[in-house]
Amino acid sequence: MKLFVGLGNPGNEYARNRHNVGFMAADAIADAHGFGPWKRKFQGLAADGEIGGEKVLLLKPQTYMNESGRAVGEAARFLKIAEKDIVVFYDEIDLAPGKLKIKTGGGNAGHNGLRSMSAHIGNDYVRVRIGVGHPGVRELVARWVLSDFAKADQEWLEPLLGAIAKAAPRLVRDDQSRFLTDVAREIGEPADPRKDGKTGKDVDKGDGDAPAAQPKARSHPRGERAGKSANALAENLKKWLAGRKPSE
Repeated sequence: MKLFVGLGNPGNEYARNRHNVGFMAADAIADAHGFGPWKRKFQGLAADGEIGGEKVLLLKPQTYMNESGRAVGEAARFLKIAEKDIVVFYDEIDLAPGKLKIKTGGGNAGHNGLRSMSAHIGNDYVRVRIGVGHPGVRELVARWVLSDFAKADQEWLEPLLGAIAKAAPRLVRDDQSRFLTDVAREIGEPADPRKDGKTGKDVDKGDGDAPAAQPKARSHPRGERAGKSANALAENLKKWLAGRKPSE
């Protein structure tokens, strides 16, 4: 049996927040695979069903993000589900909007939901990281993730959630690299050429943190500013060179 966990905050006021993209992924999977109704269980909302012939429990903790591990720990202990059979979907600010990566274990990168989960169940669970972008300034991160997705984000968000749901059988079979390949194919993007097609690992680094191809996304604010500065510098240099006399 697998436990698929979507992270987020309960309540209508948070429903479309970037921080709730894990809840959105869980809802998409439930809809695509005909799961039963959501019921209050394990300090969360739970729905059960089958994906690829295997039983799966979907869980959306209702303990608020910072205490997500309480709900996940209770469900895992009651159902005797090992860490390796737990898959968590969550927002990742260090990935551009629409970019997807997956890994097992690793650091929590300041994500309070992951920190709580690691405290209650350990660290070796599978993490599906859904990029929501960075506001460009650290002080604005909290406001950014607790704000709704912009209308323009729907161009990549809905197709990506649908692709994640469709590729979920790969996660049931622990086939992470093909999960990413299927998602990339579904959203119409080629697989990342820097990855090994069989293992999903970086060809030159071997870190096993394989991204799916990124759908259309807005430019990263910091990268955009840096690009403009570089262009302006190059333009000024051209003007200076053009104005120099031969003797100079």
